[in-house]
Amino acid sequence: MIRLPPFTYLAPRTVDDAARLMAEHGRDAMLVAGGTDLYPNMKRRQFEPKVLVGLRGIRELRGVRGSAGGWTIGAATTLSAVTAHPGIARDFPALATAAGLVSSPQLQNMGTIGGNVCVDTRCNYYNQSYEWRKAIGFCMKKDGDICLVAPGSSRCWAVSSSDTAPVLWALGARVRLIGAGGERTVPLPALYRDDGIEYLAKRPDEVVADILLPPAEGWRSAYLKLRRRGSFDFPVLGVAVAARMDGDIVRDARIVLGAVASLPRPAEKAAAALVGQRVTRELIARVADLAAGPAKPLDNTDFTHPYRKKVTRVFVARALAAVAGLRDGGATSEEVA
Repeated sequence: MIRLPPFTYLAPRTVDDAARLMAEHGRDAMLVAGGTDLYPNMKRRQFEPKVLVGLRGIRELRGVRGSAGGWTIGAATTLSAVTAHPGIARDFPALATAAGLVSSPQLQNMGTIGGNVCVDTRCNYYNQSYEWRKAIGFCMKKDGDICLVAPGSSRCWAVSSSDTAPVLWALGARVRLIGAGGERTVPLPALYRDDGIEYLAKRPDEVVADILLPPAEGWRSAYLKLRRRGSFDFPVLGVAVAARMDGDIVRDARIVLGAVASLPRPAEKAAAALVGQRVTRELIARVADLAAGPAKPLDNTDFTHPYRKKVTRVFVARALAAVAGLRDGGATSEEVA
């Protein structure tokens, strides 16, 4: 049995109190809501906080609220609640799908959307037991000084492992952050850095309080996930596509890839090629080729990286076909929103 290390658990009742506690304890503290990723990492000694600041008792962080200005999802709302919400399923089917594909149904009942947005990056050399990592000399993400994926690199190449982040990026979401010095609202892309270790751009004392989604207003979306098993596994590729349609003409589009870099990776040239166009099979094939360009997977997750690169084209094509209403017979019901 791998046991948790000793820690002190603090249970604030407000977001402001949580931010204050994080500021007081500094690098010794970490936030925890569902704990579905944090606690296993603590058992493997990847995280060794002395203090955990719990968010589960803060009511203002839970719930889904709709208005004329869009939707607000509290960061401590469970993934299962996001999936089951009829308004989210209607307006943002890709988000409902992505939340429903995180891990397993049991863990979706514990895990939160804020936790998935902020989930740690992953790598074959990092996500192992302490004894395994010690046997190979550790890596720079924890306890070592070199990246075992790219030993000549000065940075860590662990990959973003969130299912919901690529979708929220594609949907134009923003996040409301509350820290000891006040609050701010930023576009979701501003939350991330292209660095496997320091992958979040928020300050350590800041709490992700809400995820803000604009009105759907003609936007359609789809999300596909590649993993070896039908449950539990983290994505080794995620493809989020969102398009604002005017009849059968694309007026705006975003394509965002997950698990191919240390942050969600937008395929901007591919999305631009859709704008002003009527979606055809020929256009889908051209856009899928363009979208594969930003996908530069390394040999640090499941499957081979050439295969993951190839599947990027296939999944982008399937997601585009779904958004355009051209159902692809190769897509499964689990893959397409």
